[in-house]
Amino acid sequence: MAALDLFGRRWSLRILWELRAGPLGFRPLQKRCDDMSSSVMRQRLTELLDAQVIHQLPDSRYELTPLGHEARDALNPLVRWAERWAAAIDPQGADHTGTDDQSAGRVSHADTMGDGTPRRGSAD
Repeated sequence: MAALDLFGRRWSLRILWELRAGPLGFRPLQKRCDDMSSSVMRQRLTELLDAQVIHQLPDSRYELTPLGHEARDALNPLVRWAERWAAAIDPQGADHTGTDDQSAGRVSHADTMGDGTPRRGSAD
């Protein structure tokens, strides 16, 4: 339940996703996360650091720990499912860039923002 709580917090999974290819500094990571607010970014980074899913390098960049890589690997089946789900919902609009963890396609749904979070006022 603790892992679901951690990863269920807004932006936590996005941070993991953006760190999948290697270390990033605060500003580049923030940019890749659609310019999320600095305060939320700091809070999520602190939570992920405390959970030992990421760590900070001496040059201040952040990267996945071995546990973070394991979490990413564990989420790969969900990424593949999401791609199939997107294709089922919108066969012409689905991004079919591949199913490996390096693909960067995002699923947009009528009730979600570009990062998959529910829109205000949506049923979810």
